Amino acid sequence: MKYYLFLLGLLLSFTGYTKTVYIDELDTQFLLQDWGVPVVNKSIMQTPLQVAGKEYRRGIGTHSISRFLLNVEGKSQSISGWVGADDRNDFTCNMEFKILADKREIWSSGVMHKGMSAKKFHLSLKGVQKIALIVAEAGDGIMYDHADWLEVKIETSGNVTPEPVVPENIAKEKYVLTPQPGLMPKINSPKVFGVRPGNPFIYTVAATGERPVKFTAYQLPDGLTINEETGLITGSLKEKGSYYIVTRADNQHGGDSRIVRIEVGDKISLTPPMGWNSWNCWGLSVDEKKVKDAADVMNTFLINHGWTYINIDDGWEAEKRDENGELQGNAKFPDFKRLSDYIHSKGLKFGIYSSPGPTTCGGYLASYQYEKIDAKTWAKWGVDYLKHDYCSYSQFTPSPTEDLIKAPYTLMREALDEADRDMVYCVGYGAPNVWNWAKEAGGNLWRTTRDITDEWNVVSAIGFFQDVCAEATAPGCYNDPDMLVVGKLGLGWGEKVHDSYLTPDEQYSHVSLWCILSAPLLIGCDMSNMDDFTLNLLTNDEVLAVNQDPAVMPAHKIITENGQIWWKMLEDGSYAAGFFNADPYFILWDQSSGKEIQQKNYQMMLDVKKLGITGKFEVRDLWRQSDLGEFEGSFSTEVPYHGVRFVKITPKKI
Repeated sequence: MKYYLFLLGLLLSFTGYTKTVYIDELDTQFLLQDWGVPVVNKSIMQTPLQVAGKEYRRGIGTHSISRFLLNVEGKSQSISGWVGADDRNDFTCNMEFKILADKREIWSSGVMHKGMSAKKFHLSLKGVQKIALIVAEAGDGIMYDHADWLEVKIETSGNVTPEPVVPENIAKEKYVLTPQPGLMPKINSPKVFGVRPGNPFIYTVAATGERPVKFTAYQLPDGLTINEETGLITGSLKEKGSYYIVTRADNQHGGDSRIVRIEVGDKISLTPPMGWNSWNCWGLSVDEKKVKDAADVMNTFLINHGWTYINIDDGWEAEKRDENGELQGNAKFPDFKRLSDYIHSKGLKFGIYSSPGPTTCGGYLASYQYEKIDAKTWAKWGVDYLKHDYCSYSQFTPSPTEDLIKAPYTLMREALDEADRDMVYCVGYGAPNVWNWAKEAGGNLWRTTRDITDEWNVVSAIGFFQDVCAEATAPGCYNDPDMLVVGKLGLGWGEKVHDSYLTPDEQYSHVSLWCILSAPLLIGCDMSNMDDFTLNLLTNDEVLAVNQDPAVMPAHKIITENGQIWWKMLEDGSYAAGFFNADPYFILWDQSSGKEIQQKNYQMMLDVKKLGITGKFEVRDLWRQSDLGEFEGSFSTEVPYHGVRFVKITPKKI
């Protein structure tokens, strides 16, 4: 029978017979998208395909950024159908549909959003070998870009075969770039620290160097003391104002000092938070022992590089509140005050999780109508950080607006302000353009995107759109592109614990970009099981200094032939610049070249006039912590596939 079908197909191809192939009949495993998975004949939310109130019988529900590469063999006549933003989108986010034929764009929908009628297309494919169906984000990120390809069909006399859009990753050995710290002390803690009057002051002087180290603080204002063995400064300050102290660390090999500005007033978290969050590695299985283990590892390996927070995500809450309305921990967390004291004894800070709705994302009790009680409970426990995810509050906003979503976050901020403790406040994901209102709601940081996963297309789609919101960046105000996906991950997303799926080069790019963005740095891995590569990624003090630079300047993006260059100005007048071989819309049209592409280095060049630099300048490689020399006019460098060259550019003084 197969032989006769083959002959029939051969005969039909010679006679010019055409057939209709609907794309929803094709294998969608190669449709690569940056959130969720494609769904045949339904929206990505598993609801009927519906655009502007009209239902469609067939199609593919997807989400930006998505790419579907189809080999049409040069035997197709046309492609036709409709496209639109699915009605299931909660907000009117922007997206754009594109069709490429043999690398050339032949059609674009223009910017589309929820509520717009579907757009029709009918295009010739004569002589075309391959086409790519793309949904791109259109200037406001991928947050709610649920996009539908509707009744799309190809008229052909050959076959239509989906192909991978990216090359199969070639195994690459992990490699360490950062030299080990020296024996002599080097201080790495932030140069500025904010605290509210009268609230507990907790600041650790972080310093590498051979132990024992003696810590000293000069010009400490009344109310503060320093532990000479640990470098922990505690106490409280009642009067508003700016205070300058000199911190120092000494051992038998020498010493180091740093001036620290203390701002007592209305702002806290004057540099981005650095710490650990339990979700990506432990999910809802987190318990007290896992959290204490994370604190022990941070105290042993990371605290001297400035890492501070130990944050519990969802899964800690009891089934019901007590007679006073207080929400306690479940059986996995029998005593939060004890746990908090343990974390603080390590010189670290403690974070927790909730939601403005009745339940959290994981279905546990949350803070709705108990905001003041919860804030006071957390202050009593010693909480220093709150992640507040939107989740179930959507039941109260069936037609959500930014003002409706901002309201419960403002309410919680007011409750936190009444508590006698400083708590960094993370506005969890909710509305698009959250950077426009989260600061008014009292957020110190806000999620700008959907959840991250350890896939390069997701990391790049999230990271490389952050220029849209970059201008909101300022001391105490941070765009949060979600956690670092390095090390061993898994239980927050499923049952399988695994090494990050990002290649070593992609992990260097990931950390570098988050540092340039002044993004919160929250480790998501099992810290008790870190290899040397992961530990090295997280302990390069020159790289971390870019993230912790007290100027907290917005980052800027320059598109180049082989990728993107991101840069920002630093407090000392120098510039941090990352050269990234990255294109979020990258499509590999010829799979046979995949190995060659991944093994190739790409030349990238920066005209420093774009940074405002004239004259000579010096360049330092931050990952390798080595000087590259003196240059003028421009700087060129080679960058590996999906990799980065991260440098500091310092204009020479005339």
